[in-house]
Amino acid sequence: MTIASRLMHHLDSQGIPFDTVPHPYAATASECAEAAHVPGDHLAKSVVIHMEEGPLLAVLPSNHQVDLSALQSMMDRRLGLAPESEMRELFDDCALGAIPPVGDAYDLPTVVDNSLTGLDRVWFEAGDHQTLIEMRGKDFDMMMKDVKHGAFCCMH
Repeated sequence: MTIASRLMHHLDSQGIPFDTVPHPYAATASECAEAAHVPGDHLAKSVVIHMEEGPLLAVLPSNHQVDLSALQSMMDRRLGLAPESEMRELFDDCALGAIPPVGDAYDLPTVVDNSLTGLDRVWFEAGDHQTLIEMRGKDFDMMMKDVKHGAFCCMH
């Protein structure tokens, strides 16, 4: 059970209370929700988006996917999915595919889908494929209060 060092530092420095939830290895966000027995619409996943100015972290429920055209309209710029090489570089303390949705910990601009706001509890990857962070929704909302919010995802 490992929490990425930059994520741990960020959560500690912000005084955000959380628990860790170990779970069997899961490669994808939806498998992770199933393995950890958490609702997919309460598990926040991260998608690294490539913009000309640099990367953007899009945060959405694990059972949804990014609607790139909606996100492009919202951000008013052309976007694409970032290549794996860019993700490895940005999140060098995380396993590929287990990126925490906390852009502040990685100095990345972040956008959160509205559907993750106002939930009772939220879970997200801690940086490996076997650990989730669990926190109260109001603490997640507080952690995300300074990032852009909008509607940019659709069901799988």
